[in-house]
Amino acid sequence: MNSERVTHEFPPVFDGNSRVLILGTIPSPKSREFGFYYMHPQNRFWKMLCAVLNEEVPSNIKGRRELCLRHGIALWDVLESCDISGAEDSSIRNAVPNDLRLIIDNCPIRAVFTTGKKAHSLYLRHFPDLMPDICLPSTSPANRTISESAMLEEYRRIAEYL
Repeated sequence: MNSERVTHEFPPVFDGNSRVLILGTIPSPKSREFGFYYMHPQNRFWKMLCAVLNEEVPSNIKGRRELCLRHGIALWDVLESCDISGAEDSSIRNAVPNDLRLIIDNCPIRAVFTTGKKAHSLYLRHFPDLMPDICLPSTSPANRTISESAMLEEYRRIAEYL
């Protein structure tokens, strides 16, 4: 598959009450199509987050955005743009980071979580002087190396900072 230049086209989710920042790499093709985070129907992000928060998964983007804000969660991605093949994080090249200080400097962020090893490595490379991140397992449908119960145990760490 050929790579294409992808630019992040929708804004971060945050407000002045955001205490946790969750970062992916860059939106997948399905997320870009819908204009919101973790929108592939087989991605387990919303299932994990809602289990941590003891909430039902909202059926629409507005509900998902409100859920995050209600619980003090900011969502964004490490990258503003990159060359990528489909949704394959391992193919990322020519990465340009987002300006995460927009959130870090304007919110009482207690913890930064990255969703997957690639988001974690990109965060470390581009933001060595920001607060340390906590790397969570990728919720991508391509990641089947961890059971849902084990993944949920990892995602429960988010609640410690809310």
